[in-house]
Amino acid sequence: MSRDEEIPRHSHGDLELCDPAIQLYTEALRSGRIARADLAPTPCLIDMALVHPDPRDGAWMRPVPPSAALAHLLQPVTREIHERIRRTAALADSLAPLASVVSEDPNLAITVIEGKPKIRAAVYDATANASEEVLTMQPGSTRPLERLEEALPYALSVVDRRVSLRHLYQHSARYSPHLKGYLEQIPPGHLQVRTIEQTAERLLIFDRRVAFVPATAERDVALEIRHPGLVRYLVQVYEALWAHAIPIEEHPHQVSPGTPVTAVQRSIARLLVEGHVDDAVARKLGISVRTCRSHIAKLMQALDASSRTHLGALIIRSGIVEPDGAAAGTADAEGPPPVSG
Repeated sequence: MSRDEEIPRHSHGDLELCDPAIQLYTEALRSGRIARADLAPTPCLIDMALVHPDPRDGAWMRPVPPSAALAHLLQPVTREIHERIRRTAALADSLAPLASVVSEDPNLAITVIEGKPKIRAAVYDATANASEEVLTMQPGSTRPLERLEEALPYALSVVDRRVSLRHLYQHSARYSPHLKGYLEQIPPGHLQVRTIEQTAERLLIFDRRVAFVPATAERDVALEIRHPGLVRYLVQVYEALWAHAIPIEEHPHQVSPGTPVTAVQRSIARLLVEGHVDDAVARKLGISVRTCRSHIAKLMQALDASSRTHLGALIIRSGIVEPDGAAAGTADAEGPPPVSG
């Protein structure tokens, strides 16, 4: 009869002891042996090498001390652990020479980072390691106060290391008290800030070697770019926008002397005359629709417009917007297009 036929199967796991087995094993330890026939309902004692045949009498089994049984059971586990460690070390040694290839292969130079905490961690790590220059472009009119407070120590560490630091915002950011407080805490002469009417999406560039851009509208996924050609292109985009931006210390000029129109309102006027609706204007300028409409109301008041259609004509006549820039396929022979609502 085979061993499988002699020993009945049991339902619990291979490395478990059932209650009857524990009871029999306890009795065997106390008496020094146990009848082989008594082990029929508890094959797990034999499977786990907790008993072995009595060399003087085959009808009896003798218990093995628990420590000796444990050492026996751990042998294959220990061998497997050592084998896995050996394989891990061998793989690490094999791939180590290839680590430098990643930075040299353009196809492996874009990393997807998911989750805002991971994105912030990667950005702050790049900030901490910057040694030459940090370029940032932040669309929109405001940044949350907690984000500015979180970013301030890193900005201060950058200027302490005499690393060049430039921020590019939209004109509407000039009116953010949070941003003003942030900038006031950075020593003068160490940070250049300019504003522009419209920017592209958020962009961060460190030492012209690594850049970060959002990969989703929610900005919860980002791309870490180390491809030299792509980073160089993004730097060129940044420099082109920077060249047309206005230092924050200067006031964007007003085209019409005597007309109380701010830079933001001038931008709104241009976009309105081009035919953009309020929602699109607000999105392009990084302000809320409510704020946008408030500026439009002030424009109407400043130009003494009686309606939105009237406002379109007055914007052209006032010189706030260049006539040829407003027409662009929307004006007809009878006059400027109406300003859409």
